[in-house]
Amino acid sequence: MDIVQTLAFDGGPGPWILFFPLIWAAVVIGVVTFLRRTVWRGRRGPWRTGVSDDKSPIAVLGHRFAAGEIDEDEYWRRLSVLSEEFGRTAKGGGRA
Repeated sequence: MDIVQTLAFDGGPGPWILFFPLIWAAVVIGVVTFLRRTVWRGRRGPWRTGVSDDKSPIAVLGHRFAAGEIDEDEYWRRLSVLSEEFGRTAKGGGRA
């Protein structure tokens, strides 16, 4: 028998067999890290759902106020309506 057959088949695979799952784990972690730093940067990611903060009604209202489309009085009036609409409660525990 030559040395390769002796090392490969003498006594089974041995503890080095655990090396292969570690390699695959490192590859998976590396791919996920690469994707998070490049492709998914700036996005909420594929696992998160919901409305982006930039598209919420309160954020849109803030953008309109900052752009000068509405004045301060209208901003505060609409903000109070939106705050009530989105379920903020009054101090007494009831709905405002």
